[in-house]
Amino acid sequence: MELKPYQQQVINDLDKFLEYLNTFQDSAKAFNQFWEDKVGKYQANLDGSYSGMRPYKNNIPGATHIAIKVPTAGGKTFIACNALHSIFKSFDVTRPKAVVWLVPWSNLLQQTAGHLSNPTHPYREKLNALFGNRVEVFEKEELLQGAGFNPTSAKEQLNIFVFNFSSIRINSTKKDDRKVYEQNGALEQFRGFVDKDLVIDDTDETALINVIRSLNPVVVVDESHNAESVLSVEMLNNLNPSVVLDLTATPKENSNIISFVNAMALKKEHMVKLPVIVYNHHKKEEVITSALHLQRQLELLAIEEEKVTGKYIRPIILFQAQSNIKGKDNTTYIHIKEQLTKLRIPEEQIKIKVSGLDELKGINLMAKDCEVRYIITVNALKEGWDCPNAYILASLADKSSAVDVEQILGRVLRQPHVTKHQSPLLNLSFVLSASSKFQETLDNIVKALQDSGFSKEDYYAEEEPEVELTNNEVLQQELFGTSPVSSGNSEDGKVPVDEINIEEIDFDPNVELDSNQIGSTTDIVKQITQKGESEGKSFEQKAESYTEDNTDYLLREMGKQPKKYRIEDPFVDVVNDLAIPQFYRKVPADELHDTIMFEELKQEEQLLNRNSLLKGFKLASKSTEINFDDTDTEVFQVDYNESKHTATKQKVSIRAKAILVDTILSKPKETQIKDITQLIVRKLGDMTPISHEDITKYVTRVFEDLHNDQIRDIINNEFLYISKIKAKVKELESEYAREQFQKLLDTNNILVKPSFKFPNELTQISPSSAIDKSLYEAEASMNGFEQEVIMNIASLENVVFWHRNIEKRGFALNGFESNHYPDFIIFTRNGNLILIETKGDYLDNDESRAKNLLGKKWAEKAGDNFKYFMVFQKKEVPGTYTAQSITEIVRML
Repeated sequence: MELKPYQQQVINDLDKFLEYLNTFQDSAKAFNQFWEDKVGKYQANLDGSYSGMRPYKNNIPGATHIAIKVPTAGGKTFIACNALHSIFKSFDVTRPKAVVWLVPWSNLLQQTAGHLSNPTHPYREKLNALFGNRVEVFEKEELLQGAGFNPTSAKEQLNIFVFNFSSIRINSTKKDDRKVYEQNGALEQFRGFVDKDLVIDDTDETALINVIRSLNPVVVVDESHNAESVLSVEMLNNLNPSVVLDLTATPKENSNIISFVNAMALKKEHMVKLPVIVYNHHKKEEVITSALHLQRQLELLAIEEEKVTGKYIRPIILFQAQSNIKGKDNTTYIHIKEQLTKLRIPEEQIKIKVSGLDELKGINLMAKDCEVRYIITVNALKEGWDCPNAYILASLADKSSAVDVEQILGRVLRQPHVTKHQSPLLNLSFVLSASSKFQETLDNIVKALQDSGFSKEDYYAEEEPEVELTNNEVLQQELFGTSPVSSGNSEDGKVPVDEINIEEIDFDPNVELDSNQIGSTTDIVKQITQKGESEGKSFEQKAESYTEDNTDYLLREMGKQPKKYRIEDPFVDVVNDLAIPQFYRKVPADELHDTIMFEELKQEEQLLNRNSLLKGFKLASKSTEINFDDTDTEVFQVDYNESKHTATKQKVSIRAKAILVDTILSKPKETQIKDITQLIVRKLGDMTPISHEDITKYVTRVFEDLHNDQIRDIINNEFLYISKIKAKVKELESEYAREQFQKLLDTNNILVKPSFKFPNELTQISPSSAIDKSLYEAEASMNGFEQEVIMNIASLENVVFWHRNIEKRGFALNGFESNHYPDFIIFTRNGNLILIETKGDYLDNDESRAKNLLGKKWAEKAGDNFKYFMVFQKKEVPGTYTAQSITEIVRML
């Protein structure tokens, strides 16, 4: 299983933050600069609002505490598995790879430990791939017994300890929980391994908590919004973590978020069943009838789809019973099960999942031989239970109650098989209710969606029209709160408000499932499914075309409504007719067959990207001449601002490095090279599109003539060697990509054609002061040199408008280098479009020369009306202009 694009972006964000951390050696400085570079400097305003990301909160002194916000069903656990690799590769190689994985509930603990332990589960497969199959997963009891856990294994493999929050609280009232803090003979072999300075007062060196503290673990906190009490913070401090990584859909106010995942990205990758279709009925009996018929409709569609795709789905209804409150005998889960069995639904298809009664225990709901189609609950499903086959939430709460779906709705959002299904209805979720407080119900649904990381835009609601009541029905409703029903259900012919009248449920469970019945259902279900199909189609189109500026999303997540700036009125018509050319690559037919999934998306020309130019690039055969002679011999140590333990950790690190050197040098030469290569490759990170095998072969060649002193130097200065190897690889990639670009250009396999359109409005994080003829109501901020250049150009009579092009969000010159975003776009009365890139005189280097070459190639291919100019302040650089000379050039255009 590979990372989805949005999941890879999370890992990219984490890698970037860790680079800042290694640079600044301080969590707060790293976090604050990381966000300042993304969204601008933090500034609190007098009205209580603020711009930028609020400063780092030092919640866990001595540890780097960060959070990732991922909506429900976004794959938090899989992201965390990949994040562990990023974190440990940023550490000193000699640090023990220990992880404490915390979950809030016992059943989530079982699920997490099971998945991480199972060698065939995608989570474990990924961990094995990332950590060379040297991974062990332990639960508390195994650790207390010392089973497979000793000082040697603690150093030589990735060790993951899965706990629930309560099991390691120091003041827990449970006897079993206290064992973590007690002397433990099974861990006697750790005596001497444990740092005495880290032993908790009144505990023994062999207590499990002290062993964990000495490992200075990475702590992963799943569903971290459940671990924000003072008690939980104390618990985290007791673990002596190096890094605390929070995973949650709803971060708390004091979270240090380094990456947000937009919910629309999940829909685009078919991770969730959205939108949620909500339909409010008049009575609970109607809810049950609609739910049963809708389930049958979905199952018929699933059966037909399985014939084509081979993917099995058995749609499930979650019946939500009213909780018993204030002694009132409301519709209970037992009563619902009784009524469903009276409908002749087989009892094995109905299960109850509530606090104190779990009939799902030991049942694999995804198994093909599983019979379960109906699950009755109240809110116990909040405890980490997921089933992608759950499609329908049918609330049987009192009519006078608003439907409380806060804890349950997230359980039905996960998409089966993480794929777009052929039937539109199998891509949706449904909520059926019968509440007179429908607006409150909708408010609860929005709250539930928000708690799962989604929004009010992700559902559609409709209510069954009211029917005209007879005088007798009005009287009955006023007297008894219900409409009259057929006699025989009670002595006076009326059904109590909180009962279900089985006679009003129109459903025969014994009808054989047949594809001929698809579409044959009740009028209400037809209405629900028709509306679902139309809303689903609209939502799919929105997701597929979703290109929202990520800056807008980040600002909204920070609690700030981004301000939009429109194109100035005089320029609207000009811009509507303008499309700026970009490079396109003609794609061979055989490559189209491999890369395009859907027939309608096939095209002969695709927007050029650098990776496509690296097809055929074989790093292993390239030059390995890298100058390591000027490598600094300083050993870097991360300062955690922990004065009590800094010296101890430094001492341990240096000693561990010495042990590693001695261990490697004791091996044959071939094994020495293999070990050093593995050490460096593991920390190089994502080198896409270069394969792991290719980079390993290359690094092996780099190190093939190593002598002992160099091995010591590499281990002591690994990050310096890594940076030099990365720089060399980038140089080799750029050289190859440039050659391929020119070759394809010369053979007419690369062309330029109109592509980029100016958006109607833009978000500016830090708007600049007003300058005449700007394309938008406000333009992005500029430095003094940039402002000088554009003010001179804007004053020219022939200039129609100018625009400050925004890095990563505006027009990109796509070519053999990473996307190049020129600083300014200028349009003149003669119809000339000019790109200008400003450079300080100190930036006369290879990177600037490559950008200038790309810009000139673009202008040459785009035509006479398109120009590219690089402008230095005062330095005369061949093929460029200065701040003084560029104004005259633009005047002539």
